[in-house]
Amino acid sequence: MNDTRPLVSIVVPAYNAESYLAETLDSLLAEGYPNTEIIVVNDGSHDATPSIASDYALRHSHIIAINQPNGGVCRARNKGIAQAHGKYILPVDADDLLLPGFITWAVDIMEKHPDAKVAVPKAEFFGAKSGEWHLPHFSLRLLARKNMIPATALYRRTDWERVGGYYETLQAREDWEFWIHMLKDGGQVFTSPQVGLRYRIHKGSKRTTDRQLKKQIIHALNERHPEFFQHQLGGPLHYHRSWSRILNALHRLLYPRHLTVANDYRQAKDFFLALPSVFRTNRGEVIYKRRNEIRRISFKGCEYVVKAFHMPNLLNRIVYGFLRPSKAKRSYRYSLLLQQQGIGVPTPVAYYSERFLGLFFGRSYYVSLLSTLPYTYNDIVNGNLSPSDEEDFLKAIGLTTARLHNAGMIHHDYSRGNLLLGKNAEGKACVELIDLNRLRFHEISMDEGCQNFAERLPATDVQRHTMAEAYAKERGFDVERCYELMMKYNKEKT
Repeated sequence: MNDTRPLVSIVVPAYNAESYLAETLDSLLAEGYPNTEIIVVNDGSHDATPSIASDYALRHSHIIAINQPNGGVCRARNKGIAQAHGKYILPVDADDLLLPGFITWAVDIMEKHPDAKVAVPKAEFFGAKSGEWHLPHFSLRLLARKNMIPATALYRRTDWERVGGYYETLQAREDWEFWIHMLKDGGQVFTSPQVGLRYRIHKGSKRTTDRQLKKQIIHALNERHPEFFQHQLGGPLHYHRSWSRILNALHRLLYPRHLTVANDYRQAKDFFLALPSVFRTNRGEVIYKRRNEIRRISFKGCEYVVKAFHMPNLLNRIVYGFLRPSKAKRSYRYSLLLQQQGIGVPTPVAYYSERFLGLFFGRSYYVSLLSTLPYTYNDIVNGNLSPSDEEDFLKAIGLTTARLHNAGMIHHDYSRGNLLLGKNAEGKACVELIDLNRLRFHEISMDEGCQNFAERLPATDVQRHTMAEAYAKERGFDVERCYELMMKYNKEKT
């Protein structure tokens, strides 16, 4: 069908739907909007579903039949939408019926309101249950606890692209996750005044079977949208969903929290407040996991490195509660201090901490931007660099260490993994220091400085001399004396 009105792509995922598919397609053909394409995606059915879809496609030029191996409704919808040409998308389940007039109303709403994200049909049940489907008025706070938008609702294809489509790992309530992803940053939802959808209830309908997967659904939602639930519910979504705000408020009473965020990253505040949930749901890529855990996590176009510190023993929980800054706080403060001194560190972003009953220190997290430097000192030890790059990096390490010591700071975990190496835009070798919570402050003598170098950085005699030369010149020391001290402390360590 051709018309000047925007094309609407109706996507129908179908799995073993032979009993209902023809009736559904007939309702779509009778809907009345003048410019649609209907894409039926057979999701590996074992019955007559593919032949019914093919028959309709042969008889109607604007119906397209697609087959895929069974992969679930999300994959089927995504496959259909990927091949769609419409400005607007309307998913329809293979056992439901669309009533005349809805698409015309929905397109008019979306065209008149640029900030509209979703146009929802008023719905009624039929089959094993009848009557109006009473859906509450839309709000983000309510969307955080329950879905009030049926899977059949019209939206822009550009929004599907923006959120990356339906989340294919989720096998139930996938439309709920999709609506959260689409709407959590704003946008209006409009509901039609007239019934536009008849939703079939039967023994095998997803509305019935999805209830068995409640734990999986809640885990996936918390993993995918921790900042949304933090903002709307004050913490994660709980199994007893309606109690989530109360349970989260009680948790904050028991575990008061503190968050400090650098000004340039205030927009991610809710995400950082949700870090306990982020780690609990195993979001991101594990970089390191022993006593402490380090993860690389993406959020809204930024790549963060988050270090979760091990829960201290009871004595240290008291010490960190009253007498000494936490490791996360020290990491953040010391990174800012080194930046001010012109010493390279990954950009500090935030730190978060909790206290039990406001007294005993608990969880803590330090957040920085992911460093762009591709190497560590290990690449020097393992011979992974060209001779010229290796020499440049060794000199840069000597110079950086000298500047650190000249500023009255010494890194007591000066190990090969804590020196990041790379080159800046001008091709100059540069160094960034990480794991800074063991930084200490006092005047650093030549003897102590050379010992700090030698004890934990393995090197050949030539490599050590290159570092000693750069270090000594920056600090005004004798090069050979620095080299001798480094060799002495290295031998004592080994």
